[in-house]
Amino acid sequence: MDWQGQGERLDLLYWQCETGKHDKQVTPAKYTWSELIEAWRRDPRIQGRLSDGTKQSYRRDMDRILEKNSRKDVRKTSRQAVRNAHTKMSDTPRKADKYLQTISLLWNYGVEKLDWPLGANPAKGIDHFGKQREFEPWPEWLISKLPEAPANVRTAAELILGTGQRPNAAIRMRRDQFRGEWMEVIDEKGKQSFETYCPQALREYLDTLPVAGSHVLAKNLTQPLGYDAVEKAFRSWRNGLGPEAKPYVLHGLRKLAIIRLAEAGCSDAQIQAVTGQSAEMVAYYRKRASRKALSKAAHERQQ
Repeated sequence: MDWQGQGERLDLLYWQCETGKHDKQVTPAKYTWSELIEAWRRDPRIQGRLSDGTKQSYRRDMDRILEKNSRKDVRKTSRQAVRNAHTKMSDTPRKADKYLQTISLLWNYGVEKLDWPLGANPAKGIDHFGKQREFEPWPEWLISKLPEAPANVRTAAELILGTGQRPNAAIRMRRDQFRGEWMEVIDEKGKQSFETYCPQALREYLDTLPVAGSHVLAKNLTQPLGYDAVEKAFRSWRNGLGPEAKPYVLHGLRKLAIIRLAEAGCSDAQIQAVTGQSAEMVAYYRKRASRKALSKAAHERQQ
C-alpha cells in the first residue's frame, strides 16, 4: 500500500482494505451513465438528426447527470430517486421536465440501441409539471435597466432583442454574421440560416464592443461563451432588481421583438421572416402590441 509514510493515511488504507472499499478491490460498475451518455453522443445516426442548438441543450442536461452519476450503474437508478430529483427542481419546472425527458431518452437508447438489460424506464409515468405559461415579454422599465447590467448580460439581451433568435443562437453569434445592414440569423429548430435586416440600434451597439474573438460574446479567440454562463449572470442581475423582475427570462426578449415589430407596422409574414417564429406564436404576441402604436403605423402606411 502506498501510505507515503503517513500514519493517518496508513490507517485509512487499512480500513478500506478491511471493508473491501480499496480501489484495487472495487469492481468497476458495468452499464454506467458515463458509458451510456458517451455512446449516445458518438452515435452518428442520432447526432445527424439534431440541430446544433438541440445538441447543446441535451449536452447541458446530460452534463448535470454526469456530475453526480458518472460512474454509477444505470440499472440501479430507482423510480423514487428520479421522482425525488424531479420534485427538487420544482422551482424551475421547464428544466425539471427536461431532466425527466433526458433520463427517458437515454434509458430507451440503452435498451433499444445498445441492448442493455435495464428493465423498466424509471422516468415513464412520472407526472411532468406540464407546459408553463408563455414567456412574458420584458416591460420597458426592465429594458431601461440594461445599461446597468453586466456587459455579457447586456450584450446577450441586445442580440436576442435585435435578431429575434432563440437565446442560445443569439449568444453564439459570430462577428462575421454581421455584414453592414444585413445579418445572418439561425433558425435552430429548422436547421436553417437566412439573411435579414440588422436594426441600426444593434449595429451601433455592436460597434462599441471590443473584439475579443471570432464571436460577439467570446470565451476565447475561437469559442463563444456558453448559454449557462450568460443565463447564470442574468439571473444574478435580475435577482438584484427585486421581486417584480422575477417573472422575466431571456426568452422574453424574443417575444418583445415580435411585439416591437408589430408596433412598427410589420405584417405577420414579415415578423416570421425576421424572427423565425411560427404563425401561431406571432399571432399570440401580436395581441400584446400597443393599439396606439398599431393604429399610428397603419395611418403612416396610408400616407
